[in-house]
Amino acid sequence: MPQAPLDLTQALIELGTIRYGEASLNAVLVRITEIAKQTVPGSEDVSVTLIQGSRSYTAAYTGDLALRLDELQYEQGRGPCLDAASSGTVIMVEDMATERRWPAWAASARATGAASSLSVALPIQEAVVGALNIYGRAPRAFTEVVQLAQTFAGHAAVAVANAQRYDSAAALAEQMRNAMRSRAVIEQAKGIIMGRRRCSADEAFAVLAKISQDSNQKLRDVAEALVDQTTRRRRS
Repeated sequence: MPQAPLDLTQALIELGTIRYGEASLNAVLVRITEIAKQTVPGSEDVSVTLIQGSRSYTAAYTGDLALRLDELQYEQGRGPCLDAASSGTVIMVEDMATERRWPAWAASARATGAASSLSVALPIQEAVVGALNIYGRAPRAFTEVVQLAQTFAGHAAVAVANAQRYDSAAALAEQMRNAMRSRAVIEQAKGIIMGRRRCSADEAFAVLAKISQDSNQKLRDVAEALVDQTTRRRRS
């Protein structure tokens, strides 16, 4: 059964309930497309396009119609979602039958059953730009709701930015934990070598580094292997 439509206030409340610690960035983007589809009248399918460097891709979508129309633009290298994302503006196609800016894409869109579209830029961060893309089955489906879509997209961009910051912080924390674990096991391995060879810490590290280089293994892996081997010997 189709979900009941949301008014803007309800939609913004829904965005505010996203718990970043419990949802990945991808899950946040999917939720944004779902809320947008319920909020913007005339929406058949919704997607989020992200552009990072030379790469353009659909990060989330509510259905195959949106995904196909996005991918057609990536294949052709131009279209409303790409132009909206890169220019930071709002681009509307009122009627695919009369669209002249992207005639090849519009013809393909008509063939898939879309008659209009609205792409609203998502200001995310300097390295990544994006757009919220809304596709409709009827011509001029979004003529009266541009302001609504812009307001929603502005709040959605905040949600995306928060999710990205959380992901970045979580990734940094994991990197730090890994670095600490690596340092700990390397120190253990150095201690083992120092005990066996009666050498200094620097000399023990040089031994590990040479084994790493000669075996084409990471230093941490060499250290872990030595610690594991020593532990097994002590237990046997």
